[in-house]
Amino acid sequence: MDKRFKVLMINGSPREKGNITLAFSEMEKVFDEANVEYENIQIGRMDIRGCIACEKCRETGKCVFNDIVNELSAKLEEADGLVIGGPVYYGSANGTLMSCLQRMFYSNHSDKSNKVGASVVSARRSGCTAAFDELNKFFTMSNMPVATSQYWNNIYGWEPGEGSVDDEGRQVMRVLARNMVFLMKSISLGKEQIGLPEEEDRVWTNFTR
Repeated sequence: MDKRFKVLMINGSPREKGNITLAFSEMEKVFDEANVEYENIQIGRMDIRGCIACEKCRETGKCVFNDIVNELSAKLEEADGLVIGGPVYYGSANGTLMSCLQRMFYSNHSDKSNKVGASVVSARRSGCTAAFDELNKFFTMSNMPVATSQYWNNIYGWEPGEGSVDDEGRQVMRVLARNMVFLMKSISLGKEQIGLPEEEDRVWTNFTR
């Protein structure tokens, strides 16, 4: 297989050398070994406002606020996989990351089917599984296969770099990256030899009508 796969990595942490960066670096080692191209973009200190439900993206195919979100949307269209990572500060995924993802997934009308998704979460102690579930919902409502590991994709640490002593968490990230590479290759091979699943016209049901 000659195709070189591309992965977009979105780091939602505001800390330049935080534990999400550490987790991503473990994945990047595997991507390097597998000759996977990746781009790691840190958005945690950017001023990213939330969606205002203006619906302009239905007309234009992009968000009305022309910031990093539209840039990431264009990169996602070219990618075979997406990794999203964020710290837990108050029981859920951090706000900047969620604002970015909500706007990006809603405003980007391109077909995300069969792009492989993976989420990574860091915390001092608790909240990882809640945030992990929260982030995975972006994939599961977009026909995106979710890459898994040998445990939930969590790494623990409070101060930047403390995750370096979480040997299990770091291993989870490496296994996650290997499984992600395998899924991207398998999906590409399946497209060639089997074809894509049959599609149906989308049905929308509003429960208030």
